[in-house]
Parts: sequence; C-alpha cells; structure tokens
Amino acid sequence: MQGFTIVDLIILVVYLAAVLFAGLHFAKKEMKGKEYFKGDGTVPWWVTSVSIFATLLSPISFLSLAGNSYAGTWLMWFAQLGMLLAIPLTIRFFLPIYSKLDIDTAYHYLELRFKSKGLRVLGAVMFIIYQVGRMSIIMYLPCMVLGSLTGISVNLLIIIMGVIAIIYSYTGGLKSVLWTDFIQGSVLLIGVTFALVFLLAHIDGGFGTVFAALSGEGKFLAADQPIFNPNLLKDSVFLMIVGAGFNTMGSYVSSQDIVQRFTTTTDTKKLNKMMLTNGALSIFIATVFYLIGTGLYVFYQQNALPPAAAQDQIFASYIAFELPVGITGLLLAAIYAASQSTLSTGLNSVAASWTLDIQARLSKKELSFETQTKIGQYVSLIVGIFSIIVAMVLANGGVKSAYEWFNGFMGLVLGILIGTFILGAFTKVANTFGATLAFIAASAVMVGIKYFAPAGSISIWSYSIISIVVSLAVGVPASMIWRSVKGDTAMPEPDTTIYKN
Repeated sequence: MQGFTIVDLIILVVYLAAVLFAGLHFAKKEMKGKEYFKGDGTVPWWVTSVSIFATLLSPISFLSLAGNSYAGTWLMWFAQLGMLLAIPLTIRFFLPIYSKLDIDTAYHYLELRFKSKGLRVLGAVMFIIYQVGRMSIIMYLPCMVLGSLTGISVNLLIIIMGVIAIIYSYTGGLKSVLWTDFIQGSVLLIGVTFALVFLLAHIDGGFGTVFAALSGEGKFLAADQPIFNPNLLKDSVFLMIVGAGFNTMGSYVSSQDIVQRFTTTTDTKKLNKMMLTNGALSIFIATVFYLIGTGLYVFYQQNALPPAAAQDQIFASYIAFELPVGITGLLLAAIYAASQSTLSTGLNSVAASWTLDIQARLSKKELSFETQTKIGQYVSLIVGIFSIIVAMVLANGGVKSAYEWFNGFMGLVLGILIGTFILGAFTKVANTFGATLAFIAASAVMVGIKYFAPAGSISIWSYSIISIVVSLAVGVPASMIWRSVKGDTAMPEPDTTIYKN
C-alpha cells in the first residue's frame, strides 16, 4: 500500500497544466457573440459527443456507481438503460425541431413556440439556479475525497479546479470547453477501463469469480426486487428504466448545458451521431463502473481493506493504495477531470443562458456581438468565483441540511421543465396561458410530493412522469378554455411542434 506519492502528485500537476494549456490553445481565435456560446462550426461531432458524455458523467457518478455495486447490487445500473428510451425519443422528436429552428439556447425554443419572453426568462432562471448549485456540489464532493487521500488541502483543490475552469471557459468560450471536455472524457474512459483490467488481473479466479458473485451471491439483482409493479408510483426495475429515461430526456431537451452542444450544428445526421455515440459511451462506462464495484467486493474478500474505505470512497481508495505509482496519479486526475469538465460546461452554459435568454430579452436595445461576449465572460467569471466560495463553505461544514435540501430541489428542476417542453412540442393547442398555468401546477405538485408526501410513498423515478402528466392535464384544457374565451385561433409557428404545418 504505497498511497499517493510524489510521482503521482507530479503527474496530477502536469495533467492539470496540460488541460489548461489545451484550453488556452483552442482559445487562440477570438470568439465574439454567438460564436462564444455556440462555437465556430469547426469542432467535429465526435468531440462534441464525448463532451456530452463528460458533462453528464459527474464525479458524483464516478464515485458512487462503483460504491453502489460494491456495497449492494446492480439495481441502479438499470437506470442507465433509460438512455435506450431517452435517445430515440430525443432523436425522433426534438432534434429535428432544434435543428430547423437553429435555436440559440434551450429556452429560445420556449419563446419561439409560445411567443413568450416571460417563459424563456423563467426557464433560464430555473436552469441557472440549478446549475450554480450543481457546480458547487460537484466541486465540493470529489475535492473532499481527493483531499482525504492525498493530504492536499480541500480548499486548495477547490480553488485550483475552479480557477483552471474559469480561465479557459472565460477566454475561449464553448470551443475551448468542448475540446478540453474531449480530452478529460478520453482520459476518464481509458483510465477507468485500465483500472478494471488491472483489478480483474489481481483477483484470484479473475472474471469468473466476479461472475460467480453476480450470479450466485445475488450481487446483480436482489431476489425481492420487483421487476414490474402495477402501482407505477412504487419502485420497480421497469419504473426505474422508464423514469430514468424521462429524467435523461429532460437533460437532453431542456438543460442548456446539453442543448448547447446541439446548437453547434444544424446537421441532423451529425446530431444523431452525437446522441448515439454518447449513449454507447455512457452505458459502456456505467457497466465498467459496476463491474469494478463487484470486482472490489470480491477483491476485498481476498485482501485487507484499505484506509478510507467508506462506500463512496472505495474505488478512490483502491486507486490510491493498489494501483501502480503513476497510474494512481492519472486515475485521481480522471476524478478531478470529471469535475472540471462538468464545471467548465456549467460556466459556459450559465453565461450563454444569462446573456441570450435574460439580458438580451430584457434589454431595450439589441446587444452587439462584442457586448454579448463581454457579458458572457463577466458572468462566467462571477459565477465561477461564487461557485468556488459555495463549494468551500460546503467543504467546511455546518450546512449539511441546506446541501441536502438543495440537492433535492435540483432533482425537481429539469423534471418540471421537461413537462413544458413536451406540452409545446406535442400539442398544437397549447398557448402561453396554458403553458404558464401548467408550469405553476407541475411545480406545486412536485414540491408537494418531494417535501410533504410521506417518505417512500412515491418513487423518485416517477417524478418526471408525474410532471409531464400534470403539465399536459393542466396545460391542454387551460389553453382550450383560453382560446374559447378569447376567440383565439392562432396556430404555432412552423417547425415548433412535431406536426407538419
């Protein structure tokens, strides 16, 4: 057990320097206006695809997926299969709309569909609150783990992570973010796959022993876990797949950090390739993580547990104490990379949403490209500093309940937003009044379920489904009544729904 060595520290530092250099390299061309937020059209689709993968795979997933299968079963792995629902639905219904409209942001669609600046601003505000909280938590959690394993100050790790992400997202806009995400995602894929191979090679009996644990010891799926429950509000494997599918679809359709990738091109073939490649990478890496978790369960039955062997730290502990010197530094850098790619994406997406959805909508005069760029840079700088401060406050304790509350709140945001997007895309009758009422109703219902319903009475995997049903059940009748009272016969603009006009 060598732990984190000087060699590993050097590799970690060199890696971070290389990422910063790469980000600055791709920032050489000055980006202005929409180029700063949408790229200059030169980034290949496969780079963007890996960037989506790196954005969705937060370090929370990196640490918890292996921990879940180490301490329990593969139950949560089935949530990854939700992509088999989310990706075809997004490709079939939403990407053609976004491509034809050539939207600037996710919430630009709401303005085009409902002819409402208010809904666009509301969607952007919800996203920004969600994203700022997410960025702070994503800095805080992995830095706590890395700090305990390396002995480096947690506050110092948070500051370094934040500063590097701010520098290249500030200077190069989305193009720098996409290329650095590609580098970080590639390091993560290669490093984690190596860790699995190395682990299997050092287990007595190899993969056969791991497979025996999956099949003979109930490590794949517990015997009492229902595959299907007729009560769709209760936990089951079926509900997990479907619910996770709609949750993921919510990210693809209504979360600016992902939709921003779709705005880099209007070529639907490239967009489809992005989605399919991202789905394949995500399911692959989730499977690798779960195999690692079960492998660690077997490995530590055969060997002594390392220090700091808590469930969510078990994989990081294995990296620090079992992998060869140098590889340890690279893999811990991959955990850091997962955080940094999510952080840089968050900064640029918040800057884009604030500038294009809020500032430009509320400004009395049209903003020049130079002004848009300056606003975006200032927003990414301010939000980055604020997120660093919040992460440091979280890391220094005293806000556990607030953290838990906000984490729960973040889970509601995209579920509520996806209902409004589906109402707009799948109905012709929906109007501003109906969509606003539906948004309010879905928000009230979901907050009630989340914070006031008896614990365990309603599965978290049904949240997005409930939000969509409420949005349609309220939005469609409300729109019809409004149209009847006002004598409104207006139809949606072309290409804003799934129907041919």
